[in-house]
Amino acid sequence: QVQLVESGGGLVQAGGSLRVSCVASGRTFSSYTMGWFRQAPGKEREFVAAINWIRSTYYADSVKGRFTISRDNAKNTVYLQMNNLKPEDTAVYYCAADSTPSVAATMARAGEYDYWGQGTQVTVSS
Repeated sequence: QVQLVESGGGLVQAGGSLRVSCVASGRTFSSYTMGWFRQAPGKEREFVAAINWIRSTYYADSVKGRFTISRDNAKNTVYLQMNNLKPEDTAVYYCAADSTPSVAATMARAGEYDYWGQGTQVTVSS
């Protein structure tokens, strides 16, 4: 069983930056694909970014060039650096872990992920 705990959410003005983090339990973190998803009020959960065991990354078109996903295997932590934030980025951000190797577009499929965190709220004011 893997537990995921997100942190770093908050309120920021449009154009600002924020970094959210997710710490995972377990000894095989380095082999997991780690993803970030988000859900805005009244909308379905959507893919944001993912990074796999060889550090290949995949991004939603809406965040390309603004968000960067990274991982620190020594700390069992995955990060999402969010720059040039927009009001439409407002959502609860969820961390997820996939215990099977994934590449490219597969990393964007929510159904591929086995474990989910509780989420952290990100609010961008205009």
